[in-house]
Amino acid sequence: MAPPLNSPTHDLIKTESLFDLSERKFKVRGVPLFHDVPENVTFSSFFSICKPSESNAPPSLLQKVLSFSHKGGFFGFSHETPSDRLMNSLGSFNGKDFVSIFRFKTWWSTQWIGKSGSDLQMETQWILIEVPETKSYVVIIPIIEKCFRSALFPGFNDHVMICAESGSTKVKESTFNSIAYVHFSENPYDLMKEAYSVIRVHLNTFRLLEEKTIPNLVDKFGWCTWDAFYLTVNPIGIFHGLDEFLKGGVEPRFVIIDDGWQSINFDGCDPNEDAKNLVLGGEQMTGRLHRFEECDKFKKYESGLLLGPNSPTYDPKKFRDLILKGIEHEKLKKKKEKAILSKSSDLVEIESKIKEVVKEIDDLFGGEQLSSVQKSELKSEYGLKAFTKDLRTKFKGLDDIYVWHALCGAWGGVRPETTHLNTKIVPCKSSPGLEGTMEDTAVVEIFKGSIGLVHPSQANELYDSMHSYLAESGITGVKVDVMHSLEYVCDEYGGRVDLAKTYYDGLTKSIVKNFNGNGMIASMQHCNDFFFLGTKQISMGRVGDDFWFQDPNGDPMGSFWLQGVHMIHCSYNSLWMGQMIQPDWDMFQSDHVCAKFHAGSRAICGGPVYVSDSVGSHDFDLIKKLVFPDGTIPKCIYFPLPTRDCLFKNPLFDRTTVLKIWNFNKYGGVIGAFNCQGAGWDPIIQKFRGFPECYKPITGNVHVTEVEWDQKEETSHLGKAEEYAVYLNQAEELCLMTPKSEPIQLTIQPSAFELYSFVPVTKLCGSIKFAPIGLTNMFNSGGTILDLKYVENGAKIKVKGGGTFLAYSSESPKQVQLNGTEVDFEWLGDGKLCTNVPWIEEACGVSDLEIFF
Repeated sequence: MAPPLNSPTHDLIKTESLFDLSERKFKVRGVPLFHDVPENVTFSSFFSICKPSESNAPPSLLQKVLSFSHKGGFFGFSHETPSDRLMNSLGSFNGKDFVSIFRFKTWWSTQWIGKSGSDLQMETQWILIEVPETKSYVVIIPIIEKCFRSALFPGFNDHVMICAESGSTKVKESTFNSIAYVHFSENPYDLMKEAYSVIRVHLNTFRLLEEKTIPNLVDKFGWCTWDAFYLTVNPIGIFHGLDEFLKGGVEPRFVIIDDGWQSINFDGCDPNEDAKNLVLGGEQMTGRLHRFEECDKFKKYESGLLLGPNSPTYDPKKFRDLILKGIEHEKLKKKKEKAILSKSSDLVEIESKIKEVVKEIDDLFGGEQLSSVQKSELKSEYGLKAFTKDLRTKFKGLDDIYVWHALCGAWGGVRPETTHLNTKIVPCKSSPGLEGTMEDTAVVEIFKGSIGLVHPSQANELYDSMHSYLAESGITGVKVDVMHSLEYVCDEYGGRVDLAKTYYDGLTKSIVKNFNGNGMIASMQHCNDFFFLGTKQISMGRVGDDFWFQDPNGDPMGSFWLQGVHMIHCSYNSLWMGQMIQPDWDMFQSDHVCAKFHAGSRAICGGPVYVSDSVGSHDFDLIKKLVFPDGTIPKCIYFPLPTRDCLFKNPLFDRTTVLKIWNFNKYGGVIGAFNCQGAGWDPIIQKFRGFPECYKPITGNVHVTEVEWDQKEETSHLGKAEEYAVYLNQAEELCLMTPKSEPIQLTIQPSAFELYSFVPVTKLCGSIKFAPIGLTNMFNSGGTILDLKYVENGAKIKVKGGGTFLAYSSESPKQVQLNGTEVDFEWLGDGKLCTNVPWIEEACGVSDLEIFF
């Protein structure tokens, strides 16, 4: 409950405003931010809009928000005529650097920079502007008011436009008082924290990450089936895939069974029969759920099938052949569409070839189908529950088994009259704001098939029907995808805000009931509707578009440049998404040409590390630089964000900027430097493309002061050291640096990286300088140090993992003990102190290291 307005807390509230809107200028600390502000635009203080006494925020959070409430306020505007979609200027600006996030697809958003209002992209979710005159920053965040959500758009003559829309022609409005929130700070990272904290108190429709519990898999290694199988996923393949990891020396602690396990079919087909022999993503997108249980290939799984000595084998070659045939089928379907449009005489031949390829696909599938059985005649257990039991019997460390589903059930929703739910086929309608987004197969297919929408009054029943069955079958969580399909079908249901509220409320209740309140990963959710309405309970979500192993549009260099694009998505999206959810950087494939590049970023991403390797296609040496043998990971304790000198730069195609992201370990900081140059968003053709002229080595520098030590209370003291040991993981170099030192110069090759660990130097025995780096065979060396205590004559360190332990020591120690026994060590004149640490299974890989001087 919020403190009353006459409480001692409120005696401390600053009431002076930092903003002024007058004479058509919007000023911050006296500096004009926007010019030519229309007369119909209003600006209101926090207390004139927000009602703290009605907030459901925890008292500690509310108190913090009240302490900086004077640093923000709300934009509003009014029109004479009510409408379901209203566009209005907030004013113009030019010559000030900004960084922003915009939606490049319905589902995904990314970074964009510029210097004027006209430089913005459509569907901008927020804009952060640098105000050099006061060495400060201002963020403008479109939010939700009444039944309307908002976004920013570019205007003519440097104007920033705001669009408020309901998504329903039946829901109209003319006046808004708080359609966007504005906040000021001298620190850009504090700015985002504070702004979203205020919005949370104001809206009361979501919660911050700090208020929630993160899923157990956050510090684990896992495997996702998507790129390993696509829609051909089956029990035999999953079992053999997990077994390969175990034999390779790394134990997955979670598996995500992605799309392909559900019971879907297509309109016009037998409503009780599963769609058969689907291969590639896209084929399933007009399909609808016809029952909540698993499809036949999982339902026919018999308990114990894969545990015996004569268990079925998995043939990776057959999968590769299926993919090739699937690609051939996809190309033929596109040729058929073109032939129909052009009335080509080749149509008959193309159709004949399609039938031939479909038969070849069916024949390839034929040998892998589990035989049908008469369950009543046998005592064995069958289906998903039997399969998950067998997985846990074989793979003792498998903590979590998640499955995929779309927000509406399947991509095409639920098929009417096949379940107990009231379902209707609703044609899709796109907001005009999405017209400038990238062409997307998912959108094309969903619009082609429409969505089988369960009536909002039964949203909770939809999710509970799915999730209660899954929970009983041994599933511990879900990856919920296609989150923003709701905005396509909201016209008849009160608009996008009301429909989203109802669906997210149903989803939240089911997650609480069936999956411990946090067993969910959100995906394809990059829009403020989701974050402001759907994150009361959801605490983890993807912060980037999918890992694309190659360019779907055919650029052969896409295998390289798409990987840098992915890192930009994740790094900059975390600035806002990280306030509400634990950022998930997605999977990658360990045998990809840029796998090491991805691995470097995942090492310091602060979240789970998971791959989507095909069976038989792994780089275990690489994986072991990320993962301990028991499937846990040396995780950073925060999520990485771009350094200040990268915030207003373009690390994708400006030819000069190296992406640098900072994070913390328990006893030090880390900066990752990545050369992402070579691709980016092209607003003219409205898609990402390669910029080959930028795919070059990039020079730059890095400094310990670029780690934002004060962003976590428990790391703030680390930023006060007089000197730091710096370890370059890839170069295997160790040096010293002070806050006043010159920066370390760097040159990073294309699709390459360096990780810099910064550890405070402590003086022992009066003059001996010492700093523990950690295990150098792991990318995140500092994450291997679990505990550190300095004693009178040395240091006691708990280390997890096996490999070479490195520390900086200005003098050679007298003795090094490992788990109470004296061991050999090597000390070099440059300060490198090394000793070997074995992985001790009985101790869960944790060793006690004592160094005495």
